[in-house]
Amino acid sequence: MADENLQPVFQIQRVYLKDMSLEQPNSPAIFLEQEAPAIEVAVDVGAEPLAEGIYESTVTITVTAKVKDKTAFLVEGKQAGIFEIRNIPEDQFDPLLGIGCPNVIYPYLRANIADMITRAGFPPVHLSEINFEVFYQQRLQAFAEQQEQAGIVLADGSTAKH
Repeated sequence: MADENLQPVFQIQRVYLKDMSLEQPNSPAIFLEQEAPAIEVAVDVGAEPLAEGIYESTVTITVTAKVKDKTAFLVEGKQAGIFEIRNIPEDQFDPLLGIGCPNVIYPYLRANIADMITRAGFPPVHLSEINFEVFYQQRLQAFAEQQEQAGIVLADGSTAKH
């Protein structure tokens, strides 16, 4: 019985669309443009505890399409999931929140963003797959560099170096 309490638990409790916005500041004139829009995509992930062993993970995508210097559309979507995470080794916990949870959530967000862009009257934008492990590593490196630039002193008295 006691061993059951120590079994690792990772369960999806709910996946939901937390926020979605669309801006078309130059419509309807932008629909007359012949040139294909340039597309920019920004990604962000986040996580926060909700209760003991319960966490919300979010993925936010911002898609901006411009024709010349005019914005055709800007879509921002935030997809979230509630996950039960218990008895996960400490060294695996942060990667689970930063890689595993976003991998579950992202396909839903991709579909919602493609749908929103199509409903706005534009050809669909199909977002490519994201390697959240690489994204996670890049965020860790950027955080370490910020600490180094700020001169954060570690417990052993040394300065954080990368």
